Amino acid sequence: MLVTFEDYRRAARRRLPGLLFDYVDGGSYAERTLAANARDFGDVLLRQRVMKDVSRLETSVDLFGARHAMPVVLAPVGMAGLLARRGETQAARAAKAAGVPMCLSTLSICGLAEVAQVAPPWFQLYVLKDRGYMRELIARAKALGSPVLVFTVDLPVPGARYRDMRSGLFGGAAGGMQRMWDGARHPAWLWDVWIGGRPHDFANAAPAVGRGASFTDFWVWVRKNFDPTLTWDDLAWIKEAWGGPIVIKGILDAEDARRACDAGVDGIVVSNHGGRQLDDAPSGIRALPAVAEAVDGRATVLMDGGVRSGLDVLKALALGAKACLVGRPWAFALAARGERGVAAMLASMRAELHTAMALTGCTDAASAGRELIYQG
Repeated sequence: MLVTFEDYRRAARRRLPGLLFDYVDGGSYAERTLAANARDFGDVLLRQRVMKDVSRLETSVDLFGARHAMPVVLAPVGMAGLLARRGETQAARAAKAAGVPMCLSTLSICGLAEVAQVAPPWFQLYVLKDRGYMRELIARAKALGSPVLVFTVDLPVPGARYRDMRSGLFGGAAGGMQRMWDGARHPAWLWDVWIGGRPHDFANAAPAVGRGASFTDFWVWVRKNFDPTLTWDDLAWIKEAWGGPIVIKGILDAEDARRACDAGVDGIVVSNHGGRQLDDAPSGIRALPAVAEAVDGRATVLMDGGVRSGLDVLKALALGAKACLVGRPWAFALAARGERGVAAMLASMRAELHTAMALTGCTDAASAGRELIYQG
């Protein structure tokens, strides 16, 4: 029976080719920040309270003008469509059924139009050297009804992810042979995804790269188009082109948080990119309190990185977040059992949140605060 994050992780490891498992599971350099993201939640202790009426608990939350069943968002995960057949679309169905938003990655396999047929997703945008194509992506998301634009700002250059280098994920002749052998050793995945889940390209980027381009061609284009010239000045035209709620993802520093608020963003995601960019950066939960204090109510604060359970969600809410983005939990659940896995993972997370609220005397997730944290 699959219940916990580690259950889904182990099941995904058995089912996926090694290079795909490592792509989801891995981080940058020595992966110290990756480990700290989850470990540091253990340093935050909840304050157990008793003899309170907790017969009615409210887990729902308002985010950017919409009401959601719990303070959880499926984070953008690149290439999720290779984890299960048409993976992003399966995840979108599970998210819709659970009453939570899904944020679709620029680097998704299933494109905006396909996923929007289930429910218009939040859309995550990378800054690209081709500003014209960025405008096209923004216009497409807007036309398809995406309610929130999540602008990722912590990837001016890719972090050094050594697991991906060793696995041959990024192409090359030797890597191609390695990928073929890796896939052949996982026949259930090969039949479900590689044979049954076509087409396999970065659908949102295909118009820029060219239809019929190989997977390696897409990776080369993606890695060449991250733009190290990004500054706060770029935010103005993105806001103008979008015209709706915009969230900046990748803030760890209080000064950057204040700068984002000054620029008029609607939300901030406290994030170190899941430990996949700057190693030895602070974990999300450790950076959260200072960022939330700096924002001081001027924008909605979200966080990601290391969230593995409903208890973690409640800890993040108590330290200043309005909601949490979860990435690896849904990616591994998808790889393990498809839509059913994502639905079960979300149900478990809501049940864990519900229990944690009851045992801390918190009756409304939207009002969770520092009083829930043990200070001894």
